[in-house]
Amino acid sequence: MFRIKKEERNKNVPFDPEKQYPVIRASICTGEKVAGFKDKAGGHFMEIMLIRTPEDLAEFKRLYGITDIKTEY
Repeated sequence: MFRIKKEERNKNVPFDPEKQYPVIRASICTGEKVAGFKDKAGGHFMEIMLIRTPEDLAEFKRLYGITDIKTEY
């Protein structure tokens, strides 16, 4: 997996709630979690950031104004 520098994390990737929804992809084997956006039409997942701590998740939600996010395994 890759690690995004904190200063690069603040450069928002465009998020269109009409076409995408926020999701956390979690591995059932390793427990690794990645936050991103999934396309409603085609199901394409765009990785945004690695989630290691609850603070990372809070930062992701703050950056994109998200209150509710589901997890997929």
